[in-house]
Amino acid sequence: MTERAWQDLIVGDRMAVDQEFAQQITDSQFSRQEWGLIMTAVEFEIENPGDDQQARIVADTSKVEQVMPELENIRNQMNSMAGGGGGGGKQSGGGVFDSVKDALGLGGGGGGVDRDRVNAADRLAQEYANELQQRLESQGKWAQVREAAGD
Repeated sequence: MTERAWQDLIVGDRMAVDQEFAQQITDSQFSRQEWGLIMTAVEFEIENPGDDQQARIVADTSKVEQVMPELENIRNQMNSMAGGGGGGGKQSGGGVFDSVKDALGLGGGGGGVDRDRVNAADRLAQEYANELQQRLESQGKWAQVREAAGD
């Protein structure tokens, strides 16, 4: 329960940072839809909550790799809509069912994950965490959030 307690305190701050962070997303290699999916796989933690000097918000991105196949589906869908991929057919397969199969390791074929995209997502998520912490500090909420995280 305490794990969620500090996160419940920052819901409004997260929404504000989401708005402020929009330009970093625009400047990144990810679309807004892709970023939204990445954020579903990111969890935020507070390291050293009891230490004023060492406490910081970190992005746990250990699950980001699991959403990468779906990111490719989003990118392919966006490209086909933009480029008029024409003739329909089942060339690329894809879809929710294939994404679930791939996520479970049941999909056939060559599923290498693009390490550069995973690393870029990790970096961007940590930048977001840094901005979130800066906002909490500037709003005078950081001590309260650290206390809630340490309980």
